[in-house]
Amino acid sequence: MSGVRQQAVARDEDGMRLDRWFKTHFPQVTFGHLQKLLRSGQIRVDSGRAETNTRLVTGQLVRIPPISAAPEKAEGETNQKEAAYLRSLILYEDDDIFVFNKPHGLASQGGSGTKRHMDGLLKNLPNKKGEAPKLVHRLDRDTSGCLIVAKTKAAATHFGAVFSTRQARKIYWAVLWGVPTPRQGSISCFLTKQATTDGEQMVVVKQGVQGAQHSMTYYSTTDAAATRFSWVTLKPVTGRTHQLRVHMAELGHPILGDPRYFNIANWAPPEDIPWQLHLHARRITIPMPKGGTLDISAPLPPHMQTTFDLLGFDADRFDVQDVDPER
Repeated sequence: MSGVRQQAVARDEDGMRLDRWFKTHFPQVTFGHLQKLLRSGQIRVDSGRAETNTRLVTGQLVRIPPISAAPEKAEGETNQKEAAYLRSLILYEDDDIFVFNKPHGLASQGGSGTKRHMDGLLKNLPNKKGEAPKLVHRLDRDTSGCLIVAKTKAAATHFGAVFSTRQARKIYWAVLWGVPTPRQGSISCFLTKQATTDGEQMVVVKQGVQGAQHSMTYYSTTDAAATRFSWVTLKPVTGRTHQLRVHMAELGHPILGDPRYFNIANWAPPEDIPWQLHLHARRITIPMPKGGTLDISAPLPPHMQTTFDLLGFDADRFDVQDVDPER
């Protein structure tokens, strides 16, 4: 393609995130390159600046700068291996959706220095039209658990609207340093991004600070190991970057293994507890495109199961499908 042009958002793309839309039409453009094009203003929506998470509306015009280079085709053997790997992660599948149990350490999308991620792997599970499945929400690289992926554009539009209007009910499990007081409650504050020497992180700020966004989470202590550690259930009302991690640190009880927000000075973890982020997207309840509701849960990742066993926490004691104590 040569020159700049405008491309209209189709009817079945209404509500789609800009990064998902761009990945559909221009798969050769990496997520990192897309961010650079947006920061420099080369990509615009209705002549205005946009971000990767901008939700598109039918009929809007997206400014497309000159783009070249076709995407590299993966070798068949590699595709088959990656497809088999993805299938080993599937918790649920139908004509509209995959639900994966995303492992700890695998990013949802690409970025600086990230070569292998869910978004890139999904091209190995194309639908009947040959289209790659589409992420409709994300989990942090080190957060494991339920990840919703749409198989079609229509399903992506449906689930995009579900997440943007907060119709999805999400439940996370985490292991914290110490035990919250009170044992059940909520935390509400304003968050914004702040540059650091090793990237960006979220910080708590006062209302009215430029870029500040409101965030809210309900928490409930499910079990505790004396006063040293606790297993909590978290229900985010909003969906800000690193929200649960920042909220627990702000509460004074950071999540074990958090490389960015664990803020207890001069504390060394017991040698037998794996020092990896103990945050897991345990369960999601979501309305389906053809009606009805999907209620699915994901088993704990190995490092959290190890910690549960060491601390005497019994995940099977609370079957989230039947007697979830937080309901």
